[in-house]
Amino acid sequence: MSTDAIVLLREDHKAIRKLFRDFEKAGDDAHATKGRLVEKIIEALTVHTYLENECMYPEIRKLLPDLEDDILESYEEHHVADLLVMELAAMKPADERFTAKTTVLIENVDHHIDEEEEEWFPKVREQLGRKQLQKIGARMIELRKKAPTSPEQPGAVKKAVHAMTA
Repeated sequence: MSTDAIVLLREDHKAIRKLFRDFEKAGDDAHATKGRLVEKIIEALTVHTYLENECMYPEIRKLLPDLEDDILESYEEHHVADLLVMELAAMKPADERFTAKTTVLIENVDHHIDEEEEEWFPKVREQLGRKQLQKIGARMIELRKKAPTSPEQPGAVKKAVHAMTA
């Protein structure tokens, strides 16, 4: 397994996008299936944003100050996703706006992933050496072991908000 931070984040993105596509393929009346998929989406996004907010973004912010605006925008995109995730976690799959809210979450996160992979990651890879990316990735692997898996867990969203204002 690679410890390159960008490779690890891309793997997360791939898994998250598969969950998104599975949700989109579920039928309109597939409440139970959609509910299980949204639970998985919430867990994957909670862990992923925790890793980015607690490790990747602060490190890049420190090492590559010229990417400050990109990082601040990413924190804000995470904030929007966090709000949608918290609302979805409190909903039932049969709720009138469940599918619509999930669709908005998917659209927002897809946009965020596209920006990271097409604009941000190439800049980071170009400016940081492989050793630095592996060091950041190794820390992310360790953090994943204690990462919150739902917005209800202590510190899941609070840490993200703190990271944005630090």
